[in-house]
Amino acid sequence: MISKQHNLSITRQCRLLSIHRSGVYYQPAPVSRVNLEIMRAIDETHLKRPYLGVIRITDELKLQSYCINRKRVYRLMKLMGITAIYPKPRLTEVNPDHKIYPYLLRNINIDRPNQVWATDITYIPMAKGFIYLTVVMDWFSRKVLSWRLSNSMDTYFCIDALSEAIDSFGCPDIFNSDQGSQFTSLAFTAVLKDHKISISMDGKGAWRDNVFVERLWRSIKYEEVYLNCYETIADAKVGISLWIKYYNSQRRHQTLGTTPNLMYTETSHKKAA
Repeated sequence: MISKQHNLSITRQCRLLSIHRSGVYYQPAPVSRVNLEIMRAIDETHLKRPYLGVIRITDELKLQSYCINRKRVYRLMKLMGITAIYPKPRLTEVNPDHKIYPYLLRNINIDRPNQVWATDITYIPMAKGFIYLTVVMDWFSRKVLSWRLSNSMDTYFCIDALSEAIDSFGCPDIFNSDQGSQFTSLAFTAVLKDHKISISMDGKGAWRDNVFVERLWRSIKYEEVYLNCYETIADAKVGISLWIKYYNSQRRHQTLGTTPNLMYTETSHKKAA
């Protein structure tokens, strides 16, 4: 987003985008090989037992012969953006200056495509580092409408995914997310408001409010990510793109009894008729 070749100064560009100037110049130190290995183990443990908090994940890793303490696990879980169901340390970054919207999906019947969309971010391990994946999913059909990869958990790759989904599939009635700072930011919610989309946010620590996206993370990691040690972001894009195409068009969803693509298109046509 920030360009040194732009007519505006770096300071002015940062002010317009509500980005701190130090973040443009700061080059983060690479994560050590040992920490990357521990982060992979944390991710796998969280997928198997998402209710474990920092203390119990630390205990699990010690049983796997990792020499580690709670502070290190907490720091790495925060870096990965992982949140436990219970206990509930709040590891999703919340900006106190951002508005939190109410959860709108309680006790409503979701019976058609584009009624509710949902989004989330997850950690993707690679051979020498890690990246983040965000998706926009149609709640009714479980179809992945758009997705993006980024080497940081910023707001703009989430906005790119949202904008692509709207451009390709129209607007949902309700858009649901967690309370992460990416989704509560003025830039992200402005896109939803501009399209007159109702904003819904999960309760604090309420993993089950966005359970369908959480299940997608489990599937994509066990069926694609963990089987392939991506060397570059380009490799990750190719592998994840192929898996999402397979998920949408060929992989029968166990609950739906059909593929997300068929569920989305056939139900859309029936509603239109």
